[in-house]
Amino acid sequence: MASFLPSLPDPVRISDTIRTKLPFRVEFSGVAPLAGDASNRRYFRLQVRGGPPHSLVLMQLASPEGFKQSEEAVSHSAPVTAELPFVNILNHLLKADVAVPALHYYDEAAGLLYLEDLGDVTLALASQEGTSPDTPALYREAVAALAHLHLKASFPADPACLAFGRAFDVPLLMWEFDHFIEYGIEKRAGVNLSEGERHTIRTEMRKIAELLAVQPRVFTHRDYHSRNLMMLEDRLRVIDFQDALLGPASYDLASLLRDSYLSLPEELIEELVVHYLEVRAKAGAPLDRVQFIRLFDMTSIQRNLKAAGRFVYILLEKNNDRYLQYIPRTLANVKYNLLRYRALHPLRRVLMRHVPELQ
Repeated sequence: MASFLPSLPDPVRISDTIRTKLPFRVEFSGVAPLAGDASNRRYFRLQVRGGPPHSLVLMQLASPEGFKQSEEAVSHSAPVTAELPFVNILNHLLKADVAVPALHYYDEAAGLLYLEDLGDVTLALASQEGTSPDTPALYREAVAALAHLHLKASFPADPACLAFGRAFDVPLLMWEFDHFIEYGIEKRAGVNLSEGERHTIRTEMRKIAELLAVQPRVFTHRDYHSRNLMMLEDRLRVIDFQDALLGPASYDLASLLRDSYLSLPEELIEELVVHYLEVRAKAGAPLDRVQFIRLFDMTSIQRNLKAAGRFVYILLEKNNDRYLQYIPRTLANVKYNLLRYRALHPLRRVLMRHVPELQ
């Protein structure tokens, strides 16, 4: 079904909603668009009088019935729901004491969600794209918050939460690898892989997918990175969680530390992986350090290849080229990890024929 995005939501409807539906008494005074992402949602900042609060964030869905399913690919067992995934996952995270924005009101008929305004300072901005002297401390906080999310949001399992009905299984992981083959190799380079090349690549990728799929599963945000963590009053808040599912504990950590949008020093990455393990151990949920570091590296390869392919997809299918600038950094992460493991050298040799960043 084709989607559409109206230029601006109806200010009369917004004013009426703010006056009659919110849990506090304020009056609407203005609206301004906010920078969006690669999704089909739009965001606006609503100015209000008589608060606090003094502003709200309005999330506008592409259509009033929009996004009752995940925008990302999901496993074949993913449940069908009449509830908006954002609302479903939000309620679960609130119960788990995860710091997420408050939802003040959902105007389902208009596809408008009235959210707490978390400001404009992402982890990426707070860390000055990883260059600030405060970066290690900020990332230790983000890693500790992630460990909390994994432990508190995963157990006990909640069948009412959509995330517990979908998972990073082998078919989903291979779909993401194939997505990279299609967009990150063939469409980007304008080539068709030979049967032998495709077989070698998919065989090696399947080994990684099978390794990830058999790991114990935790609640997985799926996009836990520097642009989806907001700093508000010196506390990290988590956003963009509607595609959550179950996956290995290494997935969100790889998303955070092998970020497409900024680079962290390798020494800091190693320190932060250990910090994650230490936080878990103190909470009574230890993991084997050697095995987890290898798993982290393999997960990083999968995550970064998927992201690189996705950036090309966004260009070709959504006519948005803003993410192309992040492909070199993303593939540099892949190259680093491919070189670390002799067993992955055959995969790199085939990939580098068509992906120059891996040479």
